[in-house]
Amino acid sequence: MARISIIMPVLNEAETLGECLRDLQALRAQRCELIVADGGSRDRSAVLAAPLADRVVLAPKGRALQMNAGAEQAGGSILWFLHADSRPPPDAARLIREAMAVSGAGWGRFDVGLSGRRPSLRIVETMMNLRSRLSGVATGDQGIFVRRALFERIGGYPSIALMEDIALSRLLKRHGRPVCLRQRLQTSSRRWERDGVWRTILLMWRLRLAYFFGADPARLARMYYRS
Repeated sequence: MARISIIMPVLNEAETLGECLRDLQALRAQRCELIVADGGSRDRSAVLAAPLADRVVLAPKGRALQMNAGAEQAGGSILWFLHADSRPPPDAARLIREAMAVSGAGWGRFDVGLSGRRPSLRIVETMMNLRSRLSGVATGDQGIFVRRALFERIGGYPSIALMEDIALSRLLKRHGRPVCLRQRLQTSSRRWERDGVWRTILLMWRLRLAYFFGADPARLARMYYRS
């Protein structure tokens, strides 16, 4: 049975991190290693994570840098990058192992489901999953998983401030398309509901298009967090 290393980047997530990590304990019993990569949290994130993870890695701030640092310490043959506000299905480890074995794919992702109840969020998640399936590009909210050997071969996540998941997908696509699992990770819709669904959609597309046309990811990150 292939060992899976779950790598979770965190930054000041103390308010919800404990609950998140407790939800993942069942996966640790299914031959999954849990690594928390802390980017210099000023709250108690690292302290809370210590008893609930196999390892807490301290890394420079930035999801790409944190996930690469976690991957360096991982012992699994499959790396699974999971955000702290995402909740996987209880049989996620089995689904990943079976998908990788049957398809022979080097990488993949889940469909995403947003936690809120607004009908507009159902449209958003459906379009996100359809776009990903057609383009072969995955987002971090979809829980990207990849064979360790392939991840190392492409050099890991590009060290950029934003769009690291898009950049990683582009590199991985050169070695084959992802296996797209229809089972869903539930991801928090708090940003969508706080900032407005359609406003958030417009912002995301604006950033994606700017990145496609060569904009500096550091500038895009400032726009994203300022918004």
